[in-house]
Amino acid sequence: MIEKKANFYEKVILIGIINQNQPAEKVAEYLNELEFLSKTAGAVVLKSFVQKLDKPNPKTFLGTGKLQEIKTFIDEHEVNSVIFDEELSPAQQKNLEKILQVKIIDRTRLILDIFAQRAQTSYARTQVELAQYQYLLPRLTGMWTHLERQRGGIGMRGPGETEIETDRRIIRDKIALLKKKLKVIDKQMATQRGNRGKMVRAALVGYTNVGKSTLMNVLSKSDVFAENKLFATLDTTVRKIVVHNIPFLLSDTVGFIRKLPTQLIESFKSTLNEVTEADLLIHVVDISHPNFEEHMQTVQYILSEIKATDKPSVIIFNKIDLLPESQQEILQKTWLAKSDNPVVFISAVQKNNINKLKDILYNEVRKIHIKRFPYNDFLYPDLDKLP
Repeated sequence: MIEKKANFYEKVILIGIINQNQPAEKVAEYLNELEFLSKTAGAVVLKSFVQKLDKPNPKTFLGTGKLQEIKTFIDEHEVNSVIFDEELSPAQQKNLEKILQVKIIDRTRLILDIFAQRAQTSYARTQVELAQYQYLLPRLTGMWTHLERQRGGIGMRGPGETEIETDRRIIRDKIALLKKKLKVIDKQMATQRGNRGKMVRAALVGYTNVGKSTLMNVLSKSDVFAENKLFATLDTTVRKIVVHNIPFLLSDTVGFIRKLPTQLIESFKSTLNEVTEADLLIHVVDISHPNFEEHMQTVQYILSEIKATDKPSVIIFNKIDLLPESQQEILQKTWLAKSDNPVVFISAVQKNNINKLKDILYNEVRKIHIKRFPYNDFLYPDLDKLP
């Protein structure tokens, strides 16, 4: 767990690299997101360091001069951890820990740590534990030997040090055991999904912290946990929604993020099955975020990874209340013309345009329902025929 003694929080510094694929402006944006991730994990960010590199040093990732600059800062400010916005190889991580004499955390490990904090149910904890072991397996040798004085903190949740220091065979056995456990739960969840019958199923998807859970609460009039933090929910929540006179099931799924670790995509496959098996995807976007278009691309990339891009979709631009009206008008004109899917601009918190959203959802669910039950179309007439 994170150490908190007399208002003590783990002090960290962040590292980013500039290259031809990541110009300076992009790296600044990425480090802002990394800072948000770090704060979510329970850290205080003291400073960010950036180095321009054509390609990372295969042994130490960074150059010698930059490492010396970072080492000096660490010693002067009693830094606990260094967090990289890239995935480090086991060799790079090991060498960096020897040189800097602090805990080295890459982006993957940081996200795994946040998932470990957020996992509430046995199922979510099992998924996160599996992802952690898969990440740790190639990093076992000497990973913890010089860190014996450090207990807890970011990246240290989940498998204990005693188990981590055991041989690879035991870790592999643990991975196999967790996979078997997940298969059993997967079967139970598949049965539950099958028991829902032929009712139309929709799934909320989107970048983390875009307001999916808040929107779920508005549509279902229920109380799903919602918080202004990354990955506030890991477990899928399913609610029955009735819009006008048509019922359907709505799933709130785990938020996506740039460079989502492959271990998490694999271990959360069952949770993501709610997306792959949905009839309709409701893509929620935080329109107030300066990088919202890149976030949309990230979501599309992950949907393609799980083969879920061919489904009917609705795009919901949320948090319009955080934008000036002039900017809202420009964005609405742009995206209404740009998208092939139904688009609506709302504020889930202020409940702006919720009725318009309901009309769109009614139309989309109705199309699917009539295809499935062609003889029952009289049950769900066109909106303009409703009283």
